[in-house]
Amino acid sequence: MTDHRPWRGVLVATALPLTAELHVDYDRFAEHCTWLVEQGCDGVVPNGSLGEYQVLTPEERAKVVETAVAAIGGSRVMPGVAAYGSAEARRWAEQARDAGCHAVMLLPPNAYRADERSVLAHYAEVAEAGVPIVAYNNPIDTKVDLVPELLAKLHGEGYIHAVKEFSGDVRRAYRIAELAPELDLLIGADDVLLELAVAGAKGWVAGYPNALPAASVELYHAAVDGDLATAGALYRQLHPLLRWDSQVEFVQAIKLSMDVVGRYGGPVRPPRVPLLPEQEATVRAATEKAVAAGLA
Repeated sequence: MTDHRPWRGVLVATALPLTAELHVDYDRFAEHCTWLVEQGCDGVVPNGSLGEYQVLTPEERAKVVETAVAAIGGSRVMPGVAAYGSAEARRWAEQARDAGCHAVMLLPPNAYRADERSVLAHYAEVAEAGVPIVAYNNPIDTKVDLVPELLAKLHGEGYIHAVKEFSGDVRRAYRIAELAPELDLLIGADDVLLELAVAGAKGWVAGYPNALPAASVELYHAAVDGDLATAGALYRQLHPLLRWDSQVEFVQAIKLSMDVVGRYGGPVRPPRVPLLPEQEATVRAATEKAVAAGLA
């Protein structure tokens, strides 16, 4: 793990264990963070969309960060600090900094379709917290697209050090490298891992390693090392699961896979609802096939 660039490597966007009554199970979460590192992951990204941050109370959200730091150390924890307003996002960045985290992940403004000036002002404000920022580009959900030209401006101003790229457009990797060669590209969607690894990605903010960490870590390292024989075979085996990371029901799918492999996934909070029976059957079958292939 490269401490001065703690976003490099495999960082798991952690699913958050909830009890049957939908309370946060902090002990289980601490154990999950520890287990992921033991399985070869480099760190965790709590309070992302996979961690259901939008439906947490401020007290829960803060305690999630503190729990992860206590379990595996602040250098391995890069919390999501997204919020409707820049002031609130900055407060979450300050909370992460004070808890001992070495970096944070930040969406653009997502309460409305922000223009370029608003995006720049947003990242400038949160950067005042003094903790390195990884931008998160998710134009599908936020309706704000951090195109390569805008990322280059954000990096040139010193506001961001890396970007989690979730657009699904793998061609952008090359444009980002041309415009901002020092900006680290992180794989943001599990189902374009191989394409972005080949294009020079320095890390992976990952969903499915919640359920299959060891096989996912092996896939990532084979891909970035150029071992395409190993990576290609693993990628084909895992892709029926990895593609769920880009579906609306990704939280439910990943939690179900965790249950199937013998971990604890558990329920989700509303407004998310359980998978439809046919969706559950598809995820369950793909996960059981991965288990049978020795990938769990």
